[in-house]
Amino acid sequence: MAILTLAAMASPAVAEEKLNVVATFSILGDFARNVGGDRVAVTTLVGPNGDTHVYTPSPAAARTIANARLVIVNGLGLEGWLPRLVGSSSRQATTVVATRNIKPRDVTSGDSHGHDHPDEADPHAWQSVVNAKVYVTNIRDALIAVDPAGAEIYRANAAAYLAKLDDLDREVREAMAKIPQDRRSVISSHNAFGYFAAAYGISFISPQGVSTDSEPSARDIAAIITQIKKRKIPAIFLENISDPRLMRRIAAETGAKVGETLYSDSLTEENGPAPTYIDMVRHNIKALTSALSS
Repeated sequence: MAILTLAAMASPAVAEEKLNVVATFSILGDFARNVGGDRVAVTTLVGPNGDTHVYTPSPAAARTIANARLVIVNGLGLEGWLPRLVGSSSRQATTVVATRNIKPRDVTSGDSHGHDHPDEADPHAWQSVVNAKVYVTNIRDALIAVDPAGAEIYRANAAAYLAKLDDLDREVREAMAKIPQDRRSVISSHNAFGYFAAAYGISFISPQGVSTDSEPSARDIAAIITQIKKRKIPAIFLENISDPRLMRRIAAETGAKVGETLYSDSLTEENGPAPTYIDMVRHNIKALTSALSS
């Protein structure tokens, strides 16, 4: 009887309503789930294999925002569609900019394609694992602010996940160290790997700028083909969110090897190769080392 009584007493806690959290895209959603654990119900506006740069919100997205207690955004100009979406929502949720305290990379600095976005910061800060840790701490603090009762859980979950990210950062550095210096240049679809390049010593060249909605000119493409031939760049990488036809054309004209797909702005479905941020980074370093190490 005592057992039944205890079970009955425990059931309201089990049935407690979860905190509604909305993340603008899948990588932020994964961070939120790792920090929030069982206390949160996370919805992502741009789902797996989606392109946040060109996303068009639906009326359902406005309703999703209206029902949220916390909205997690990347900032740095990634979600240009967000202000209108929030404005169309019936109420204002608490919003956290996950890149707060991250020094943005200037796309006009040393970037031959920066003319498409002359005054814009590179929004892909999550590509550095050290930056990903900042995302996690910002999300942790925002969850504590809107749900103080869960503070201990959020701190414990964040600490455990941050330790995993420390291990991941070491993995990336060890993997990149095995690539010969003269082979540390690759071509990728759009300029999404600038933070990765700065953190881990790999040079990425891309026909598109930091946004997938920019169209490279014939002159840009010709210049990249010349660079590939002159520098003997060994590999070209497609991205899961980009049209592969241009990259395959460049590969055909230069003879560069087409490596595995890289995941830049979006995770995959659960049964794909990159369903989580950690899986994504591990997949990318495996693809890079496989194509560049020999």
